[in-house]
Amino acid sequence: MVVHVVWLHRSRRRDSVRELTHFIGGEHIAGTSGRFADVFEPVDRRRAGPGPPSPPPPRSRPRSRTPKRPSGNGRHGTRSAAPACSCASSTSSPATPKTSHACCRRSTARPSPTREGDIQRGVEVIEFAVGGPHLLKGEFTTEAGGGIDVYSMRQPLGVVAGITPFNFPAMIPMWKIGAPPWPPAMRGAPPPACSTSSTATRLNVVNGDKEAVDAILHDDRVRAVGFVGSTPIARYIYATAAAEGKRAQCFGGAKNHMIVMPDADLDQVADALVGAGYGSAGERCMAISVAVPVGEQTADALAAKLTERVRALRVGAATDPRADYGPLVTRDAVERVTRSIGVGVEEGAELLVDGRGHAVEGYENGFYLGPTLFDRVTPEMTIYREEIFGPVLIIARAADYEEALALPSTHEFGNGVSIFTRDGDTARDFTARVDVGMVGVNVPIPVPIAYHTFGGWKKSGFGDLNQHGPDAFRFYTKTKTVTSRWPSGIKEGASFVIPTMHEA
Repeated sequence: MVVHVVWLHRSRRRDSVRELTHFIGGEHIAGTSGRFADVFEPVDRRRAGPGPPSPPPPRSRPRSRTPKRPSGNGRHGTRSAAPACSCASSTSSPATPKTSHACCRRSTARPSPTREGDIQRGVEVIEFAVGGPHLLKGEFTTEAGGGIDVYSMRQPLGVVAGITPFNFPAMIPMWKIGAPPWPPAMRGAPPPACSTSSTATRLNVVNGDKEAVDAILHDDRVRAVGFVGSTPIARYIYATAAAEGKRAQCFGGAKNHMIVMPDADLDQVADALVGAGYGSAGERCMAISVAVPVGEQTADALAAKLTERVRALRVGAATDPRADYGPLVTRDAVERVTRSIGVGVEEGAELLVDGRGHAVEGYENGFYLGPTLFDRVTPEMTIYREEIFGPVLIIARAADYEEALALPSTHEFGNGVSIFTRDGDTARDFTARVDVGMVGVNVPIPVPIAYHTFGGWKKSGFGDLNQHGPDAFRFYTKTKTVTSRWPSGIKEGASFVIPTMHEA
């Protein structure tokens, strides 16, 4: 089950736009609570439709489509991956992205290359999941004791739920539905687009707010919950799920740093920072939001190069082929980031480029904000401590390598970090010592590929297992261990001792 969480308020008009629905048991189900959340197209503020923020009548309908235990009890093995593999192939076919890109454009208004990446990264996780039977293999020990064999197997948890954010409308839901529930025939199979597959009815999509999330968290049929969003909500979901006896992996906010050593190619660094900091309007958890140049000379040169590039960025609609990034997701997001910029100025940061009050010709009602660049930011400032989640990049200068290393290591968030240098010894020391979950060396956005795991440390992640890759198989399955001895092994009478590693 994938739950998309939206901010709730009552809809004033429902007759002029298409009403969004839930997708439960292979059917589109309208909400019946009487509460709706307006959905706007960020590019021009047009209403795309009201979405139901909670499931249909209380929880009866989704529960009625949900099994009490995994179908097949794990006996289907990898055969059930066949329709999933076909679905993954059709999702990545040349024809399908036209519809997928249009949906992503309406919901996030991002330029085409960004939308393509959103979809492709999700498809890659699905492809890995359906090709991962080797990660479902157990262990086997023959003759663990006198005539005793011990072996283990992985079996599906059962019903699982993924609670996904707005900023990656395709990728992160696909991370959830592309998790290893597929091979063992668990609930959470292909996306609704694969309507010809019999497994399509195994996916439920609920548009909702806290009420829908709480219904899932307190439902004893749901065995595990995955979440991506803000840290306060991640902490709440993790704590609630744990109290209910569920597995949980909850990923929150970030403040990703890029360390720039004096020997780095500053033109390469500046280009990397602009792309990593302002891509997707900064609305992604792996955006680089803090540049940490080492030494005043490095900092001065980098600030000059960044200022030139940031001023040249083009903000535009998703249909503009020359746009570097598009609007933010809502008017509230624009106002929140604008307030953060004001706080930075008040606290003494040097504002090199001011993106407030930006408008795009022909789209004056859109949720646009120009790129903003700060210099001489210190760790005590609010714009350094808090996640801004917008097109704002700050420069926090470090006197030497040790000071630069300490900045991301002591920050409360620990999602991603990168270092740009030509010195291998510095890079090796940094990767070993920095207290952050994902590290890049001369890579601006250190997002692991599908067959590795994704997850941050400290207040960026709650739970002991990461998303996708091998950890996903561990998270969505449980281990059963069997100790076996056949009748011939007790032919000489009863045994009253516990089997040990020494033969009886």
